[in-house]
Amino acid sequence: MSRDRTRQVRNRRTWRGVAGAATAIVLVGGGFAVANASTDSAQKTAVGVQRPVHKDAKGVAAVVSAANAFLNTLTSDQQAQTLLDFTQANATAWSNLPCGSSCRPGIQTGSLSDDQLAALKNVLKVALGSGKGTGYEHVLETLKADDVLASAESTSSSSDAPTDGASDAPSADPSATASSTATDAPTDVPTGTPPSGGTGGGAGGGYGSGIYFLAFLGTPSATGTWQLHFGGHHLAVDITYKDGKVAGASPYFTGVEPTTWTDDDGTTYSPLAKFRDGLLKLTGSLSTEQLAEAKLSESFSDVLLGPGKDGDFPETKEGIKVSELSPKQKKLVLEAIHPWVANVDDATAKQLMKTYARELDQTYVSYSGGTALDTQGDYVRIDGPSVWIEFVCQNGVVYRDQVHYHTVYRDHTRDYGNEFSFS
Repeated sequence: MSRDRTRQVRNRRTWRGVAGAATAIVLVGGGFAVANASTDSAQKTAVGVQRPVHKDAKGVAAVVSAANAFLNTLTSDQQAQTLLDFTQANATAWSNLPCGSSCRPGIQTGSLSDDQLAALKNVLKVALGSGKGTGYEHVLETLKADDVLASAESTSSSSDAPTDGASDAPSADPSATASSTATDAPTDVPTGTPPSGGTGGGAGGGYGSGIYFLAFLGTPSATGTWQLHFGGHHLAVDITYKDGKVAGASPYFTGVEPTTWTDDDGTTYSPLAKFRDGLLKLTGSLSTEQLAEAKLSESFSDVLLGPGKDGDFPETKEGIKVSELSPKQKKLVLEAIHPWVANVDDATAKQLMKTYARELDQTYVSYSGGTALDTQGDYVRIDGPSVWIEFVCQNGVVYRDQVHYHTVYRDHTRDYGNEFSFS
């Protein structure tokens, strides 16, 4: 990577306050990047429309209240960036790439003050599942991973970096050499209809928890239809609400690089371990004959139904039908599905799991490559009448001696709350 290109990448990760202050972002414990103190005072001067907040609200009403509390911290201009129309163009504007707001609508985390960021995190905490390693906890760890990635890329590409292999970046586990070149970084920013109605606070891309975006598509309400839309590199959370209920908790994309690392305080993180391990237990339970039946003839370098692939479910299901499995193996299928479904609030996740359990005998399990999920092209799929899950291993982009993971959860009938037709 050229020195000029390195500076450009760094500049995209450094957010200045809305008043034009010139200090860099500060990383906080939750893994988000925040604006500096001078931004706080500037943002208090043009408060936007104030909305009702009910601290004792439950269910979707609690999500609406948390959304309103966040909106109440924003200026009029910031509210305009966050509250957008629930259109197909906006709803489908998500990506696994580090392409900033060029492929995502909403307000950027790196442009927010401490108070605003705390309110945003509370929206996610209320809306997402509380299970360990899933839901809200998984989102925080995914953003931490992106900060690790940003630090590793910056260190490896800097002309000031030590030449003896030393690095200030948290170490990947197992130990990895971070390496980055212009040809390794993704450059294929999605094309098509751009998000409408908001700039997201900046068009920059790159890695880091400050380059994530939150939008409410439609007005948060217990009566209307709207979507909570949050994401950035390696994350897309799309939860659609209709008449006070969750109408859809998908598409949900998540990935991670490095797959495991140890922070400066000695804490080890593996954001997708729970997701991966459920699949390993499932495929590990299959007999030689069952593995042969589950094997796909195709090979995969990425998930099949990633960004821009809405509605492209294969017409024919492939693999081994779950009705052919033992009761113990059927239980492993449900356990494998759960981490993805747990991205939404616990009550909704429980209802979705009941649906997927009823449909279990019509569900298929398949794989390509190997089943160890440790090599480029290792791939596992669960495809039912409703549920669709894919998990794939890719070679690392920054940590090039490791694989990294991409995975997506969709629902044949509930993506985007079934508000759009993709036929």
